[in-house]
Amino acid sequence: MTSEAGPTDSRDMFQPIGRAVETIDTVPEGAGAEIESEPQVVDNIDSLCMNCEEQGVTRLFLTRIPFFKEVVLMSFECSHCGYRNSEIQSAGQIQERGCQYVFKVAGKSDLNRQLVKSETCTSSFPELSLEIPAQRGHLTTIEGLLTNVLEDLSSDQPLRQHTDPETYQKIEAFCDRIRNTLAAGEGVFPFHLKLDDPAGNSWVEPQPGDPRGKWVRTDYVRTRDQNEALALTDTGDSGVERTAAGGGGEEGGEKDFRHSEVHTFPATCPSCVRPCNTYMKFVDIPHFKEVVIMSTVCDDCGYKSNEVKTGGAVPEKGIRITLQVQDEEDLARDILKSETCALTCSELSLDLTPGTLGGRFTTLEGLLSQVHDDLHSRIFTTPSTTSTHEIIHASDSLDAESRERWRKFFEGLREAKEGKRKFTLIMEDPMGASYLQNLYAPDPDPGMVVEEYERTEEQEEELGLKDMKTEGYELRKDEGERLAEANKEGGKKME
Repeated sequence: MTSEAGPTDSRDMFQPIGRAVETIDTVPEGAGAEIESEPQVVDNIDSLCMNCEEQGVTRLFLTRIPFFKEVVLMSFECSHCGYRNSEIQSAGQIQERGCQYVFKVAGKSDLNRQLVKSETCTSSFPELSLEIPAQRGHLTTIEGLLTNVLEDLSSDQPLRQHTDPETYQKIEAFCDRIRNTLAAGEGVFPFHLKLDDPAGNSWVEPQPGDPRGKWVRTDYVRTRDQNEALALTDTGDSGVERTAAGGGGEEGGEKDFRHSEVHTFPATCPSCVRPCNTYMKFVDIPHFKEVVIMSTVCDDCGYKSNEVKTGGAVPEKGIRITLQVQDEEDLARDILKSETCALTCSELSLDLTPGTLGGRFTTLEGLLSQVHDDLHSRIFTTPSTTSTHEIIHASDSLDAESRERWRKFFEGLREAKEGKRKFTLIMEDPMGASYLQNLYAPDPDPGMVVEEYERTEEQEEELGLKDMKTEGYELRKDEGERLAEANKEGGKKME
């Protein structure tokens, strides 16, 4: 059989489910059997059944999941013994950083949130004292995840009741807690689901309008042990020349940090663990403070990252900036959003928790564009989809109501970044490390309010400020040395 089609784009292999179904539905009526059998979206492979050792069938389906990425769905069935099995595997690469999700389940409807749990992901329900280790991948819901745990624990209960009654009673009590949770019993909500995936290939479904703190994603740099578990261990020396800090070369390898220069110092790539260089530049922002722009580039695996850090001491109070965005001139303001800054626009239903997007130094328009493009590619699986027809096929797994809410959300973001919609921007940073340009500096800006506020106990704890001691530690050190000397003298007298 020949085909006149050109080379196939690798992304075309991973079509949304709705588009794959439409491919089958568009077979012309009256076509021959050969043409009708041609559209095949599921690959059937003969496989050995591990239960009865007869021939079964494995079905593979390649698709893209909204909010997520390309995956391979696999289903095995044996017609001889009836054994069935299914799992999901990520078809993409290991991500540059690991990811951690914390989702607050506030009601029974939240149990229907979809989730992807990859084969490297550990999940837990702290309130239920339940932790699920890394195992085969799942595409399911929160309810489905708890149901699978309940089925696994209950499968051996009849036998355990006779062989180990004490363990049977403990497991049965735990199963009753899970059943009560699935039935939305009294006092069950709220509870939390945590996913931790060093490969960065797991995900929990967000929804527009989720309040702050309900859905939190945190990206982190993997440890060396995690890289070894993912087979990303460094296997040899890199060709990168390790440059001394400051760009090298004065007496003792030391050099004063000149603010007009780009400084280079050796580092280790967080993705492939091979040597690379990190570049650093000091930038003085007028009417604010000095910041450090850092960039890491790995020549071996192509990893790139950019970070913006503020210098100076930690202020005693946090800072809250409120801006009334009226026109395109306001969108052109410079903005520094630190990693600890939360950003809210109630008119746009936009709420970015601390840690989202990391540290960014850009314009307000650039920040909105980045939020739009990042979220849009996750939800609709295609960049800049605008037509209703394309949106339906690019998000076929969403119900009509959720699809319409997301469409209105992105429409509002596009109007805002084009200057067609007025909105109020609120930046709240407990570390006081964020900045929004004052167009009237040094005079007050009539459209912007900057105020300080007291940090809460919880914020102090999360930022590690309660554990910091900046005064009096010299005295404790002297006391410790005197005590050590006294103990040494006492030991000599006893001898």
